[in-house]
Amino acid sequence: MIEFYVPLHYTHIALAILSPVFFSLRVARAVAGENPAQGWLRYVPHTVDALLFAAGVALAMVLRQYPFVSPWLTAKLLALFLYIVLGHVAVRRARSRSAKITTWLVSLAVLFYIYAVAITKNPLPGT
Repeated sequence: MIEFYVPLHYTHIALAILSPVFFSLRVARAVAGENPAQGWLRYVPHTVDALLFAAGVALAMVLRQYPFVSPWLTAKLLALFLYIVLGHVAVRRARSRSAKITTWLVSLAVLFYIYAVAITKNPLPGT
């Protein structure tokens, strides 16, 4: 299975870059008072996120790294859950423009934490 590592790894990285781009487009539409999930933005971001998650699960299996066994992967998974909740608030639940923008910025900070954990394999990057 290790022969699948490189293509999975690069797929995961590419999708991890695309995902916040689509998320930010949806937030921009929500801030502008438009429907954030109109046209292709209704399906493409969710498809990218599903593929990103699937690639992450596949990578974990190939590397034999599992959440709640590997601390860095547990931290990444918990932060992912927080990122999803914050994204939902930014796009759908926050009422004011400032609340949408603030929640979006906090969710991006969580995303950068996820990136740092993925790169360092340390739940406390920088330590």
